[in-house]
Amino acid sequence: MEYFREQEEGSEEPVSPTGQYFNSSVLSVSVLAVLESEIPIDDSLTLTLLKDVFLPINPRFSSIMVRDKEGVKQWKRVEAKLTDHINVPIFPEGKSPDFYDEHLNEYLTKIAMEQLPQNRPLWEIHIVKYPTSNAAGSLVFKLHHAMGDGFSLMGALLSCLQRADDPSLPLTFPCFATNPKSDGEKKSAFGCVPRICGGLLHTISDFGWSILKSSFLEDDWTPIRSADEGVEFRPINIITLTFSLDQIKQIKAKLEV
Repeated sequence: MEYFREQEEGSEEPVSPTGQYFNSSVLSVSVLAVLESEIPIDDSLTLTLLKDVFLPINPRFSSIMVRDKEGVKQWKRVEAKLTDHINVPIFPEGKSPDFYDEHLNEYLTKIAMEQLPQNRPLWEIHIVKYPTSNAAGSLVFKLHHAMGDGFSLMGALLSCLQRADDPSLPLTFPCFATNPKSDGEKKSAFGCVPRICGGLLHTISDFGWSILKSSFLEDDWTPIRSADEGVEFRPINIITLTFSLDQIKQIKAKLEV
């Protein structure tokens, strides 16, 4: 897992093997994060927020990837020209939310296929001011995977947000609480044996199955896996789906997670 670390102004930090893998001559992987707003987006404070809130999160947002004298990739601090990182797409005016849903998906597909310029920090923001069926406006962050994994990048974005009810408080999310057990279950060591054995069996089964799938067996053909040669090099098309919180709760309850 890729983690953010502090870096002094003007200094250089080696790029991790994972970061080099995700940004090479044959592979370039980025993460798209869409933040939806219930009210129309006012972009008048964009530059200020990026400078004072987003960039200070981590020096990699103000760094480019370079090679040193020995050819080893390093993160080098630079001065980010924020206007080069901000994009405001223009769609036809006065259309329906369904129309803008389709245009947003097409726009996401377009920017997903474009590589980020290597001569500036590897991120950009797209401000979509048109109302979709889910939001009055959308902020699309495109962040290169070389800067971090999905957990650290999403954590960085969420740290920029404030609570609507009390901005002075940090963001909080519901946590999972296990069902309280009776005193008899807590005191009985035998009550833990079935759970431990079940966990071991599942671990051994999953590990063995992963070895078979990676070495000898192939995945079945499905609507999302055609098994055609060269399918990974074909153009992609991004489609978005929305699930209600009640549907997520149903999945959570059935899976007991």
